[in-house]
Amino acid sequence: MLHVSDLKFDENGLIPAIVVDYRTNKVLTLAYMNEESLRITLDEGKTCFWSRSRQKLWRKGETSGNYQHVMEIKADCDKDALVIKVKKDGPACHKGTDSCFTNTFYRKSGYNDFSLDSLMTLLKDRKENPPAGSYTSYLFEKGIDKILKKVGEESTEVIIAAKADDKKETIYEIADLAYHIMVMMTEMGISVEDVTKELASRHVIDHKVKQEKMTK
Repeated sequence: MLHVSDLKFDENGLIPAIVVDYRTNKVLTLAYMNEESLRITLDEGKTCFWSRSRQKLWRKGETSGNYQHVMEIKADCDKDALVIKVKKDGPACHKGTDSCFTNTFYRKSGYNDFSLDSLMTLLKDRKENPPAGSYTSYLFEKGIDKILKKVGEESTEVIIAAKADDKKETIYEIADLAYHIMVMMTEMGISVEDVTKELASRHVIDHKVKQEKMTK
């Protein structure tokens, strides 16, 4: 483990800090820290930066309430830059956006930044603001019994495709199943983070079990 004294601050006593959502790995913002703000961050468990424009300490969320709870801090190989993984209470940008990085400068043709989180956001919107003709909104309108019926049907389709050793079809059916499961999750108020936490807890247990077996 590194210590603050191991880090290399620049001639102004600052070190760049790239703030990342611990769950999605989305880059939220780029800020700067001096030694004092870094120690405050470590002591309080929430990000504190040095504002170069105002020349003062800046506790993220002190006025907006959008605190960033620190989960992990790593330094790069030269120890002159930091990546801070956080659990955020709200938008990272002062303009109210999820991330400060919203202005696309370049995008390769065919690139798609789809994620499960973006799909969940879409599903929640379909539930709260159902547009006419939307299949997703139709499922929410019919309710949990209809949604569960579709989950069961798609589960069967996955089994049939996998049993036939048809990889392409299995992938297709898994996507259908995943979509309907996420509709079910949205209906029940279950988040991707809820499932991630459960899987993470099982990983720890599995790791301990493996260690116990190795020592016997």
